[in-house]
Amino acid sequence: MSTDEAALPSRAAGSAPLIFTAGAAVGLLGGMIGLGGAEFRLPLLIGLFGFAALSAVIVNKTMSLIVVLVALPARLAAVSLIELGAHWTVAVNLLAGSLAGAWVGASWAVRMRTATLYKVLAALMVGMAGALVLTHTTALGSMALPAPVQAFTGAVAGFGIGVVAAIMGVAGGELLIPTIVLLYAVDIKTAGSLSLLVSLPTMLVAFTRYSRDGSFAVLGTNLRFIAVMVAGSVTGALLGGLLLEAIPDLILIPALAAILLISAVKLARHAPGGR
Repeated sequence: MSTDEAALPSRAAGSAPLIFTAGAAVGLLGGMIGLGGAEFRLPLLIGLFGFAALSAVIVNKTMSLIVVLVALPARLAAVSLIELGAHWTVAVNLLAGSLAGAWVGASWAVRMRTATLYKVLAALMVGMAGALVLTHTTALGSMALPAPVQAFTGAVAGFGIGVVAAIMGVAGGELLIPTIVLLYAVDIKTAGSLSLLVSLPTMLVAFTRYSRDGSFAVLGTNLRFIAVMVAGSVTGALLGGLLLEAIPDLILIPALAAILLISAVKLARHAPGGR
């Protein structure tokens, strides 16, 4: 990857208010639906701030990791370790697949041609839009599967989620929470905390794999950018949590899905200047 590709575009370098505001908007959207919002951050990194696809994924993954670390203590206050301990087998089952999936997904991302990566990201954003609508408009039940089938299905689902989370640079809660509810009949509040426990080591594996690629240098070049946007994201997430019930899901969810779909179209049409 060229030095220019790793460097922060000059139009964003001196605009801390813009960076903070963009991060806050992402955090707000995520907070209003109880998620991190990293899927909304990715198109901003590419479209607004001019990062190349792989650089945007690595920066997004870094921010997602920091946001999860910040959110974890608050989730543990809401759902105790004792409650989570009762479901430790769920986390282990999903991690059996997600850790491998994260490594594979990150490996694919660093090897893809830039044009291919843009198209893959666009397709995954369409999938995220579908998952968002399905999760928030359908009453999630649970699947009564025999224990061996449940364990196998959980590992396979974890692998797929790990791949998607690594390629997009997200925590994967959008996919983990409904998976935990459907497969293991866990209530959605506990599922949210369990998803963070699965996301954290999964993201660390992807982060480790990305650190072995030359593209990882984008982080050292953009430390100020990352710090400002993370501050905005955390601020927005706190505000979004307060507004959790302010906008009805029948309005909010289709609007957010539309944002993802529009972003997907723009990513698919993006003209790469890299590999």
